[in-house]
Amino acid sequence: MKPVIGLEVHVELKTKSKMFCGCSADYFGQKPNTHTCPVCLGLPGALPVPNKTAIEWCVMLGMALNCNIPLFSKFDRKNYFYPDLAKGYQISQYDEPFCLAGNIKLDSGKIIGITRVHMEEDTGKLIHETVDEQEVTLIDFNRSGVPLVEIVTEPDFDNAKDVRDYLQKLQQIVRYLGISNADMEKGDMRLEPNISLSSDGKLPNYKVEVKNINSFRFVEKAIDYEIKRQTEILERKEAPVQETRGWNDVKQKTVSQRTKEEASDYRYFPEPDIPPLRWTNEILENFRKQIPELPNAIKDRFIKDYGISEYDAEIITREKESADFFEETVRIGEKENIKPKTIANYIINKKINAKEALPADLIKTIISSSTYASMDSSKIKKVVAQVLKENPQATEDFKTGKTQALQFLIGKTMAKLKEKIEAKVIIEEINKIIK
Repeated sequence: MKPVIGLEVHVELKTKSKMFCGCSADYFGQKPNTHTCPVCLGLPGALPVPNKTAIEWCVMLGMALNCNIPLFSKFDRKNYFYPDLAKGYQISQYDEPFCLAGNIKLDSGKIIGITRVHMEEDTGKLIHETVDEQEVTLIDFNRSGVPLVEIVTEPDFDNAKDVRDYLQKLQQIVRYLGISNADMEKGDMRLEPNISLSSDGKLPNYKVEVKNINSFRFVEKAIDYEIKRQTEILERKEAPVQETRGWNDVKQKTVSQRTKEEASDYRYFPEPDIPPLRWTNEILENFRKQIPELPNAIKDRFIKDYGISEYDAEIITREKESADFFEETVRIGEKENIKPKTIANYIINKKINAKEALPADLIKTIISSSTYASMDSSKIKKVVAQVLKENPQATEDFKTGKTQALQFLIGKTMAKLKEKIEAKVIIEEINKIIK
């Protein structure tokens, strides 16, 4: 049995306003139902007005994922009736989305096909509570209408490890573009694997979707669990049910939620309140020019231009802030003849927080701690020997394990050297001489 896995990933865009109205999209942590209006509540007569920035960001994401951008696209109505959809339908895209046929290359070299990248509006949030000793479901519509991009892959995965690699790269690209924080704990990025098993290399006639997972670790667990569960069903000569399931981390298992819908169940039709969108090649080229240098390109450039290892470059470019911090520190370090490799080592080994540190301060630290490297080692050895000879009592106390004596000897050595030097270098010399 070979796993056949595809992914749907929803990413909330960090625009100031919602997708089709002027309400603030900054809803997280706000009092329920305070960021709403007739449009996002779906009240009769309220008309949607598309968010220009959200659409542009969706197209730019598609470009960053190597998608084709059709010159014509449109919005559609996706009809379904759940409490978190006030209108009874969601404005989404169906057969003519903004972006088609892209790909991402994994670290293994495998190419994952991206079917589409399309734009839609988010739903409200259901909250299950106990009120007056009764179990009830409350609805917060603050999230309703927030711009949401959906990235759909081809069923090109056959293991959870590759899924995680893909998701990490996708999150990294989104953050480099600056279009979303992709913070899964806040629901900015929600992960939905579709999992089935094939016995003959062909696409199975069923799939199980696990909805709204909010961590890479949970995705791996859900996929591994589903592979095991479905294998056991098929080995009994039974057919797995095509359904939507959820991941229960407490029970470490997926649980059934509902029978999975087909596209026909949603009764898509063109959104009558929003005209189709038409691009020109000039407009699309302008979007392309706004795309910043992306992680893989920066990693390759750091290896080539700065001579750091692929391992170091991969770690440094995981976050844009870290990559920018490294490059600025290298620029300052050139004046002090500090090699990029030294800077990379400090950032990685000292776990420097690029959001809190300053490049100039890091250079000062490196200079201070590396003074001994340029100092004549014979000079250090000579001064340490002299200090030990001049302070026999402290030397004997150190031999018996008194730490205060060691600090005294280090201080005396530094005073004679009259240069800053790491204490560990002096300690090494003391131990060499005493032994």
